[in-house]
Amino acid sequence: MTLTLQEVSALAAAALLRAGAGEPLARCLARAVTSAEATGKSALGLAHLIDYLDALVRGRIDGHAEPLITSPVPALVRCDCRGGIAQLGFDSAFEELVTKTRTFGLTLYTSKNSFTTGELGWYAARLADAGLVALAATNGPALLAGAGSAKPVYCTNPLAFAAPRADGPPLVIDQASSATAFVKIRQAAERGEPIPEGWALDEAGQPTTDANAALRGALLAFGGERGANIALMVEVLSAGLSGANWSLDAPDFQSGDQSPGAGLFVLAIAPQFLAHDFETRLARQLERLAGEFGVHIPGEARARARWHSGNAGITLPQALFDSISSFRRS
Repeated sequence: MTLTLQEVSALAAAALLRAGAGEPLARCLARAVTSAEATGKSALGLAHLIDYLDALVRGRIDGHAEPLITSPVPALVRCDCRGGIAQLGFDSAFEELVTKTRTFGLTLYTSKNSFTTGELGWYAARLADAGLVALAATNGPALLAGAGSAKPVYCTNPLAFAAPRADGPPLVIDQASSATAFVKIRQAAERGEPIPEGWALDEAGQPTTDANAALRGALLAFGGERGANIALMVEVLSAGLSGANWSLDAPDFQSGDQSPGAGLFVLAIAPQFLAHDFETRLARQLERLAGEFGVHIPGEARARARWHSGNAGITLPQALFDSISSFRRS
C-alpha cells in the first residue's frame, strides 16, 4: 500500500479513536506517527502504532488522560502525563515551552507517567523548527544490559539533538544507547531472520544472533561500556529528574494493564542570546564538513525528508495496513 502523509495521519487517528482514545490523544499521536513515517523511521511509525492500540485496549494507556502542566520556577516546565502519552503532554506544553525559552534563553521540560515516547527526534525537531536548539532524553522498561551486567537494567535510552539552520532543515540526531532499536529485533523475530553479532544477549547472558533468544535476553549498548555509560546518564536525566519510573521498575509496554510510567527530559535553548547568526554559521559549517571533508552528517537524509515531505508517499505492508484499518476495541 502507498499512502500520502495525510492518509497515514487519517488512518492512525481513526484506529486510535476506535481503540478508545480521546480526540486530543488521537490527533496528537497521529501527527507523531506520520512524522516518523515521513523521516524513514517506520519502526517507530505505523508499526509501533500497533503497540499504542493494544495498550489503549488493555489499559496501559489512559486514552482520556489530561496532562497536568506546572511550572515550579519560570524556566522549568513539568508535566504529569497521568497514564497517557508523552506526545500529548509535550504538545500541551509546547507553546509555553517555546515562549519561556525565547524569554529566559533556556527552559527545561520534563514529563513522567507516560507510555513510550515514540520517535524521540520528533520532540527535538519541533523545537528546532521554532528556532531553538534542543536536547532530549527518555527511558522506558528495562531492555538493555548495563556495563558488566548480563540482565536488562536500562531501556534503549535514546538521546536526540536538533538545531535550526538557515535555508534548510534542522540538524536532527536521534540515536539509542543500544546497538539497535528494540523494535528492529522484534521485527527480525517476526520474520524469522537472524540479527547481527553484538546486538544482544540470550537469557543465559551469552551473545546471540537469534532474534527470539534476544527478546528473552537483553540488548547490548553500542560501543560497549561507553554506550552503557550514556544509557545511565540518560536514565538519570529522563527518569531521575522527572520522578518517573526507573527502567528497572517500569512495567512492560507490551503486556499487562499498567503504564510503563516512562520519563522524558527536554532542554530547549534560544541560540540568539549567545550567537545572533547561529543558524547561518551552522548551515555553513555543515556544508563545509560534508562538502570539503566528506563528513557524514547524522540524520541529514531524514531531516531533508522531513523538510520536503509535503507530497511524499509512504509505502507500507498490506498486512500492516489491514491490521490498523480493521482494529477494533474488543
